Amino acid sequence: MAASDVDAPPPARTVLHAWHVAAGAGMHAFGGYDMPIQYQAIVPEHLATRRAAGLFDTSHMGRFRVTGAGAVPFLQRALTNDAEALVAPGQAQYTLLADETGGALDDAYLYRLADDEYLLVVNAGNRAQDWEWLQQLCQGMSRVEMVDDSERLAMIALQGPAAEAILTDLLAAPGSRGALPEPRRNRCSQVVLGGRETVVARTGYTGEPVCFELFPPTDAAVELWERLLAAGRPRGAVPVGLGARDTLRLEAGLPLYGHELGADPSGRAIPIYALPGLAELAVSLIPEKGDFVGRAALGRQREEVIARAAGCLAEDAAAIAAVPRYVRRLAVLNAERTGPSVNPVRAGHPLLHGGRSVGWVTSGTTVPCATPPGDGANAAAGPDKRAIALAYVDADLVPRRANADLVAEKAPGRTVPVALVARHLQVTATGTRPVLYPDTGR
Repeated sequence: MAASDVDAPPPARTVLHAWHVAAGAGMHAFGGYDMPIQYQAIVPEHLATRRAAGLFDTSHMGRFRVTGAGAVPFLQRALTNDAEALVAPGQAQYTLLADETGGALDDAYLYRLADDEYLLVVNAGNRAQDWEWLQQLCQGMSRVEMVDDSERLAMIALQGPAAEAILTDLLAAPGSRGALPEPRRNRCSQVVLGGRETVVARTGYTGEPVCFELFPPTDAAVELWERLLAAGRPRGAVPVGLGARDTLRLEAGLPLYGHELGADPSGRAIPIYALPGLAELAVSLIPEKGDFVGRAALGRQREEVIARAAGCLAEDAAAIAAVPRYVRRLAVLNAERTGPSVNPVRAGHPLLHGGRSVGWVTSGTTVPCATPPGDGANAAAGPDKRAIALAYVDADLVPRRANADLVAEKAPGRTVPVALVARHLQVTATGTRPVLYPDTGR
């Protein structure tokens, strides 16, 4: 055993750890915590979330409370999004912590709880370094206080078509009061569940249109978890581990820090605008926001992405591009390229186009093909599973135009056909539906 293994501290535990172990969950270290990977198996937990509801322990995430009259100027300096766009309590936004090169130190969610009170949620593995970074940026700024509330507040996610009905049942029970956030994504409210004040937000990491994240006091988390399951099981809800959390986010095309955000395998920062859709959601370059960490680099990245989309990027500019590659969705195909394969590609597998190296896979897995509730007649027409991925590929490769000779190299000399696609998942009136190659969800 290596000395580093002996010296490494044991993984931390969330307040729900004992419950997970008693429920027979398979546990594994993740982000510095001993977390449940699965309870039954990844596939049924994935399907339950798409068809009913999944309950996730996300208390390993970091939670920082920012308060005071100087909170907004501080957040404007430290984060990429426009904190002033949260014009009233009860609103939230996706945002990033950038460095001066325009790379992501982390991605985060910002919730406005009161006039001068905000909650910032960051990734578990980055909690300590994010705290240190934000503390440095906070120095010299007046009338702002930042407190690490990660141990005082727990975090639970409830995602899927039945999630709102489950929470409505709990709010109607004795000892509870308040209203769920208005039915728009990125809204939050403060309610009382079982006698304890709890923040409820319409946010999440599964791609589900009906999604909630709850922030109860830590000493109330186990009771709330059990009440959510008691109300949810008759509707098909199940506890879900990190295994299905990963397949769900990958099917939704959502990035994971350390894969699609952060550094690439060579150690270079992945530009934030390598994910153009995400950057448009998370980065504000309006003059009113003022200067912030990474603003100049992000401005250059955005200009280049716009010029490339318009077909007016100069050749000499392409040679020294600020955004040479984009993160794209990738479908793994059968040998005939007529439909999906179940043979997954994995992070780090090289991508070749005409024999030329054009990038690599950042995340890859096999997911079940879930159909919306009540849509069982269509389920028989499609495959049970499909292999999907996200990849970091040369910027001149775009979905549906460069797929005839694109392959992933799983081992030297062993390749599988792949295709760049617009999406893996489509939101419908009844839920979510898998989009299979050839991409019909245009």
